[in-house]
Amino acid sequence: MKSAFGLSLQQYVAGVTSGDRAVLGRAITLIESRRDDHQALAQEVLTALLPLTGKARRIGVTGVPGGGKSTLIDSLGIRLIGQGYQVAVLAIDPSSRMTGGSILGDKTRMGRLGMDPSAFIRPSPSARTLGGVARRTREGMLLCEAAGYDVVIVETVGVGQSETAVSDMVDVFLLLTLGGAGDELQGIKRGVMELADVVAVNKADGTNCKAAERAAGVLQQALHFMRPPHPDWIVPVMTISARDDVRLDELWEAMERHRTLMISCGDLERRRQEQQLKWMWSLVEESLLSSLREHPKVRSLLPEIATAVREGRMPPTSAARVLLAAGREGE
Repeated sequence: MKSAFGLSLQQYVAGVTSGDRAVLGRAITLIESRRDDHQALAQEVLTALLPLTGKARRIGVTGVPGGGKSTLIDSLGIRLIGQGYQVAVLAIDPSSRMTGGSILGDKTRMGRLGMDPSAFIRPSPSARTLGGVARRTREGMLLCEAAGYDVVIVETVGVGQSETAVSDMVDVFLLLTLGGAGDELQGIKRGVMELADVVAVNKADGTNCKAAERAAGVLQQALHFMRPPHPDWIVPVMTISARDDVRLDELWEAMERHRTLMISCGDLERRRQEQQLKWMWSLVEESLLSSLREHPKVRSLLPEIATAVREGRMPPTSAARVLLAAGREGE
């Protein structure tokens, strides 16, 4: 029996587990759909594939726009494939605040990786989700793991919003920054520095080498005044050149050392368990907010209340209480 996007539950499961990239892409499209019937099937697919997940290295990459995230992932991914890994990239594109559209250009920015049969790149619109994380990125990660990818990289928008959502779905969180970028970026760095497990200063090539080294020194000093993500882990700061493939092996070795530490002390499993619980509550909050917005009483009151709030005739706190009370009617 055919279902969403022309495939049945059995066809989705068989296609994903066999590593069929076309079916994997359609499965991710299925979980991203907001239609109730698609979501029902998506949960069946995820439930069937769940025993095959959890074995991959989950890596988050964030940083300022123009910092070279896509170039780094392209270069590092090719190196990892050369070592026998299967690499999946979930690249979060910035959605337009006006139309909801996105550029979805990561496949062109990761030219070598996009052409390699051992890689899978999935650009997804952020849909204005906090931190630039696509609504179903976590489910997409599980599908990639079930398809046999043993390194899953999540690339964030990196626009300075809260990146907590990203760190709450990966094993190691890499902050990519630049040397000589100016003080205007310090707010972005400070907001994410305490979440970073590894820090890399990119574009340490040509005439920019000295600026990159200076930036690395400043960042290393700043880390001394912050609580590390793990008490037994000293966050390394290194200079790299993704364009010229400089010190990418050292970068990967640092992430592997972090993984070894987390496994040896049992924190990797605990971290993932906590991430699962946070994921659960985020879905509960999302569902409750959606239900509140769709409540008939709330929908009838909202235009008048929204106008009153905009015009300053009603405090937002009072408006929120009225809407919440309206949403509880009929319980």
